[in-house]
Amino acid sequence: MLLKVLKSKLHRARVTDTKLHYPGSIEIDESLMQAAGILPYESVLIANLNNGKRFETYVVRGEADSGDVVILGAAAQLASPGDIIIIMAFAYCTPGEAAGLAPKVAVVDEKNRIVKQR
Repeated sequence: MLLKVLKSKLHRARVTDTKLHYPGSIEIDESLMQAAGILPYESVLIANLNNGKRFETYVVRGEADSGDVVILGAAAQLASPGDIIIIMAFAYCTPGEAAGLAPKVAVVDEKNRIVKQR
């Protein structure tokens, strides 16, 4: 049996822009991706703290150290610039692997600068 467990989380990121007419995804500052352990094209679940909506998409790499977190495509209708979101990536693992897993977490401030990491 495999369990779906939290692998990575970018906590309290602020949406910097939305672009509706795009094939779809979320663009994240490459430095933030690395800090949270999120890979390009990885599937992520996004929870919007401002409106309670959740949606799933995939990640595209943004310019390093830009602070950019841009919602692209149809998901742009689910968030607005300034919204606070949680970006979560999951992994499938055995119960034994899950017992030793510690998710990689990066917490950011209002300008999407890392303030805490584990």
